[in-house]
Amino acid sequence: MSENGRRALVRLSAALAAGERARWIEALRTAIDEAPPTAVEESLLQSYLFLGFPAALAALADWRHLTGTRPMSESVADASDLAEWRERGEVVCREVYGRAYEKLRGSVRLVHPAMDDWMICEGYGKVLSRDGLDLATRELCIVAILAATRWEPQLHSHLRGALHVGCSPSAVEDALEEGIATTADEVWRDRARALWRRVRDRSQHVLEQR
Repeated sequence: MSENGRRALVRLSAALAAGERARWIEALRTAIDEAPPTAVEESLLQSYLFLGFPAALAALADWRHLTGTRPMSESVADASDLAEWRERGEVVCREVYGRAYEKLRGSVRLVHPAMDDWMICEGYGKVLSRDGLDLATRELCIVAILAATRWEPQLHSHLRGALHVGCSPSAVEDALEEGIATTADEVWRDRARALWRRVRDRSQHVLEQR
């Protein structure tokens, strides 16, 4: 995918997170011109993990109206897929979290074992490991969503995750800026930027030690 296409999907994700229909329709129109249809659809589908079904359904309905397309994938989940989702989910989650993977699993299990299972099977296995959109672009879209919705702990994890899966620091920073641009909360903007600087500097320090 082109860099313009990737940026269009990040902007679309941020617009959807902002919850303003006019904003996400404008972003959809840009994405139609810049990104492959399958990639646009996947970016909208994954948004339900972070924004819920109402937002994802509304955006997908507008996508259908603007393009007149049928779903890129009409697959329906089957109970036999569960083991495969868990296996794929563990691989993708480990790639995103790196050395923090085991700590993450333990922390989430302490919150509730069901959440750990759903995170791996539903989030990373069923959704984020789907074909049609590369993991690096998925992570940048997630950064934009979390920056817009101000979920700081999760933003911290996915800023690191985007770097882990091969995104450049400049691409991660651009995604962060797309997200925080949707809010007028200057305190949050400053906090998010400071968080990114810590993640970026820590990442550079680790690389220099290797």
